Amino acid sequence: MYRLITAEDRVRVSPQLLVMEKEEAVKRVLKEKYEGKINKELGLILEITKAKPKAGGLVFPGDPYIYHEVEFEAVTFNLEVNEVFRGVVREVMDFGAFVSIGPFEGLLHISQIGKERFSYDKKNKVLSSADKKKTLKKGDEVIVKVSTVSLKQSPQDTKVGLTMRAEGLGTEAWMEAEKKKEKG
Repeated sequence: MYRLITAEDRVRVSPQLLVMEKEEAVKRVLKEKYEGKINKELGLILEITKAKPKAGGLVFPGDPYIYHEVEFEAVTFNLEVNEVFRGVVREVMDFGAFVSIGPFEGLLHISQIGKERFSYDKKNKVLSSADKKKTLKKGDEVIVKVSTVSLKQSPQDTKVGLTMRAEGLGTEAWMEAEKKKEKG
């Protein structure tokens, strides 16, 4: 889920940045330090939106840097177990599908696609149920639930497990078919 958070830190401003306004210099340092990185509590830090240095900076003898206490706002994206997302199938393999959810990509294992048994059609690169009524292919929009999350240093190394076995999850076509089945 996307969040706007407020945090505090002490930043080290290089002498080369002193030609800038203090707020801009501090914001640049924060961007380099945080953007695109994962924090275990906050998730992936997407953007530093505001930076407000507190009072004057600190200078230490023999150190050319200026240290500023700063309060800043950041946009983050974090995944939590049992959270539901709308995603897009990016790739289909014999063992499942990779689904893009926000800046992360999760694995939807073949056993977690539905309650039915699914198999892989290598020629068409499609996962389909035994009765062929439900299919999953690249580009499909799906509603998935996060089952496991293992945050690492970068979004590419982060492991996300997904499921569509619960009621109300899957593709729009699957949900429409369920509604028709219930009415008829």
